[in-house]
Amino acid sequence: MEFSTAWDDELRSFVDELCRFETTAGDEAAAQQWLADILEDWGFETYRWEAKAEALAEHPSFPDDPAELETANRPSVGGVLEFGDPDAGKTLVLNGHVDVVPPGNGWKGDPFEPRWSDSDADETGETLTARGATDMKSGLAACVFAARHLASTEPAFDGRLVVESVVGEEEGGIGAAAAALENPYPFSRDAAIVAEPTQCRPVIATEGSLMKRLRLEGRSAHAATRWHGESVLPPFERIRGAFDDLETERGERVTHPLYEEFPIPWPVCVGRVEAGNWASSVPDELIAELRIGVAPGETVDEVEREFEQRLAEIVADDPFFDSNPPEFDRFSIQFEPAETDADEPVVRAVQEAMETMELPETEPRGATYGADSRHYVRAGIPTVLFGPGDIQQAHFPEESIEWAEVLTASETIAEAATVFLAD
Repeated sequence: MEFSTAWDDELRSFVDELCRFETTAGDEAAAQQWLADILEDWGFETYRWEAKAEALAEHPSFPDDPAELETANRPSVGGVLEFGDPDAGKTLVLNGHVDVVPPGNGWKGDPFEPRWSDSDADETGETLTARGATDMKSGLAACVFAARHLASTEPAFDGRLVVESVVGEEEGGIGAAAAALENPYPFSRDAAIVAEPTQCRPVIATEGSLMKRLRLEGRSAHAATRWHGESVLPPFERIRGAFDDLETERGERVTHPLYEEFPIPWPVCVGRVEAGNWASSVPDELIAELRIGVAPGETVDEVEREFEQRLAEIVADDPFFDSNPPEFDRFSIQFEPAETDADEPVVRAVQEAMETMELPETEPRGATYGADSRHYVRAGIPTVLFGPGDIQQAHFPEESIEWAEVLTASETIAEAATVFLAD
């Protein structure tokens, strides 16, 4: 029986229900309880864990102050299936995150009331629209049903399959980092597949990111005599221009074969700027928040030093800063880059499964975003990203996914798990 025939209705119902939970940061517990109950009903042995704020504060990704980390009542859940003599085989983790970003504006309906409609890409298919449909509740569901499908085939090999639903990925990977720092299972893990939206293509390298906050001070004055003030806007523009130049320089100097397709491989984004406090006054203060890309093979610390050095050069050449030195500090979450060797068995297993499913683009790729994979790679667990959906839909209003792609991804993940565990 074909996968879509056997599992379509149940998988569709599962995703629809999961997308109805408003699992924004700190509100994941109800969905996780629902999921744990279902996994137990389906024969999974379940494990649960909560991150320890003190432990995360020692991790390079997270703020140093535990008080800045919200970890209480945010359980992550793992469901385990065992085959044959599990200790004689390997263990593969199928990972997805249950948390979503706030919906924001631009929705035509309730973001947490899933809508099914005819697909633009396929007249015979359907599209699911909901917050989390792409990022990444459909991917998480694909993992659950891949595991169920594999168990239904009663495989003859030894090993374990773990399906994880983790929390706080959008905040740096709270659940995955905790699982990597302190294994929540009484067995080791050999590899992982994270079902982020990769359009059913294998991603083995993820970019890191550095979050920095720039503060400038000038001197206010009445708008009618603004020449008596010192506006923070021109010096900010000089800094922004210098960082744009450094972005271009880094794109030419820092190379990686999996990132040649991207027009800006290591982007610098000034995502927030706030200046001044009154339209009739010269702006005398400015706060800008930046996200700076970090290439695989680099460290966040190295890239931070580059940008601090470029800022120091601007400051040294600009009299404005003689009495107004800028502040340039880290804030929020830092993402270290991660990369898994293309020859790792889990990567080859995904590629072999794709060939079986006649999926065309089997060559490993890189991504300019970060993911929970980095925590597992840091813990010595080879990890590949593979899942349904397009990352361009993530965090967007009217977030949508093609349902046929979800079915394909789930069946491919099941086949990849079979190849990996049977090897």
